[in-house]
Amino acid sequence: MSAPSTPPRRGRVAVLGGGPAGMATALSVHQAGHEVVIFERYREARPAGNVLNLWPPPLKALGLIGVDTTDLGAPCVSQFRNDKGRVRATIKSDPEIEKRYGRGGGFIGLLRPELYERMLAALPPGVLRTNQTVERIEQDERAVTLHFADGTSYEADVLIGADGIDSLVRRTLWGDSPKREHRLHAIAGYTFSEDIGGETGYCVIGHGREVQGSWTSIRYKGRDGYQWWVLEACDPDAPPPPDLLARAKQLGRTFPHPLPQLIERTEAQHVQRWVLRDRGFLPQWSKGRITLAGDAAHATSPYAAYGAGMAIEDGYFIGRRLRGVDLTDADAVARALQAYEEPRKPHTAFQVKMAYRNGQMFHHAPRLLRPVRDFLFDRTPFLQKVVGDTNPAEINKQLALITD
Repeated sequence: MSAPSTPPRRGRVAVLGGGPAGMATALSVHQAGHEVVIFERYREARPAGNVLNLWPPPLKALGLIGVDTTDLGAPCVSQFRNDKGRVRATIKSDPEIEKRYGRGGGFIGLLRPELYERMLAALPPGVLRTNQTVERIEQDERAVTLHFADGTSYEADVLIGADGIDSLVRRTLWGDSPKREHRLHAIAGYTFSEDIGGETGYCVIGHGREVQGSWTSIRYKGRDGYQWWVLEACDPDAPPPPDLLARAKQLGRTFPHPLPQLIERTEAQHVQRWVLRDRGFLPQWSKGRITLAGDAAHATSPYAAYGAGMAIEDGYFIGRRLRGVDLTDADAVARALQAYEEPRKPHTAFQVKMAYRNGQMFHHAPRLLRPVRDFLFDRTPFLQKVVGDTNPAEINKQLALITD
């Protein structure tokens, strides 16, 4: 009779950052049987915004790492339209995916706070540690050491940098790199007003000559509503508009119903603004016992509608790659982290590039070329082929990778 196998040693994994990437990583690593701690510099893990959309792959990943996804968001059919309401492209979805994830293939509209609440509820007690400011990171063959602002330190076998676009972990590994300005900003908000009389179950990405005006159905804690956003070119160094809601009303006024009405019914405290930036492509994420996840590895603009989704997927795959790995073995850790990042880089690079390219095409095309661009989008199947018809294959590919 063979001797019973020895279970893998329980390792220690530190995660820097309590956003979607950090929480997904912690949940997946915990399932892999390792001890995990999230260090968050703020008083709480708080969402950096309100509006949000998710595709089926991150929804599937959330369910597999133990997050309750029941009634999380409103399933939507996604369409590109012009500022007169003409449909330019409809994002196709696989019928089998629609059966599992709802109308539109599982693309859902929700508010970011509910995603945070559900992920926090799934975390085991004691995993999240707040008010933790890391100032310095060191690693050697044996361990990674985090040095905190209060003079204390923490030693782990593996460190995951999920600390956003301004990642300390990324700078520690690969030095500083400039942010790439998209020279765009977005103003967004949401409303639960019941007498709008608009379509439901849609995500409509509308474009005029210079402005994007978009909206989507949402579901938030059992309530139906809408989120909306308007997006225009800007000087990233200029001060923000003094009245965001007034600026949104001005930008959205030329778009068809229900966008102007949604903006009109939105309360000022439910409006936010962000400037679009990324850091371009990073050819290598991992070094030794440390790797990156989410915006720390591949910050992207909202034009991809996939930033939070890719962050959740990253976390899922990190835990799966660390399952069964002896974290005291530096070579085994390095192999596992490399196995995590290699399949992720083509997918995330594609999304980052597509988001940047679309933003430039819709908002920074030379003035003389804009009528030609719009004629092409309105009168030919170009946009349908480039955007609408490629979606099922990409979604199916990612869904196939997310499995236990």
